[in-house]
Amino acid sequence: MPSGPPLYLLSIGRDRLRELAGPSRSSIITVWFQSPRNCKLQENEYYCYDQGWPGKPKASKSVSRSQKAGLQFPVGRIARFLKAGKYAERVGAGAPVYLSAVLEYLAAEVLELAGNAARDNKKNRIVPRHIQLAVRNDEELSKLLGAVTIANGGVLPNIHQTLLPKKPGKGKGDIGSASQEF
Repeated sequence: MPSGPPLYLLSIGRDRLRELAGPSRSSIITVWFQSPRNCKLQENEYYCYDQGWPGKPKASKSVSRSQKAGLQFPVGRIARFLKAGKYAERVGAGAPVYLSAVLEYLAAEVLELAGNAARDNKKNRIVPRHIQLAVRNDEELSKLLGAVTIANGGVLPNIHQTLLPKKPGKGKGDIGSASQEF
C-alpha cells in the first residue's frame, strides 16, 4: 500500500477490474486513490487524477464580496444602493465594504446590548423597549441616535431626587451625640 495521505481501495467496480485483467485472473489490478471522485473509468481503463480532469476547466464556486471581507451584511446590495442613490458620481470598490462593516458592527453592538436588557428583564425575546433601554443607557449610542424615536420604545425610568421620599434616620441631627442620648 502506498504511503502518504489516507488512501482507499476501489471497491465499486472491482468485478469490472477483474474483467479487464483477463481470463487468467492471475493479474488482478488493484487501484489506490485518495478519494472515490478522483478515479474515472475511461476506455476500459481507470484513470486517477489529483488535480481534476484533464481538458476540463475546474469549476470554482463564485465567492461574494461579503464572504471575501468576512461580513454578514451584503456588500453587493449596499454598493447597488450607493450607486443608485447618486450620493456621488462614482463609488469606489472599498466604500461599500467599509460601509457594510460599519453597519454590521453597529447592528451587533445594539443587538448585544438589547439582548442584555432583555435578559435583565427575564425575557427571551428582544422587543423595541429593550432596544430603547440599550441605546439610551449607552453613552455613545445615545449620542449617535439622540434624535431617533424608537416606536413602542417608551422612556427611560427617571425620578428626580427631590421627588423621592426622604429616608428616616439619615438626617444631620440623627447621627447622635452624648447630650441627646440622656
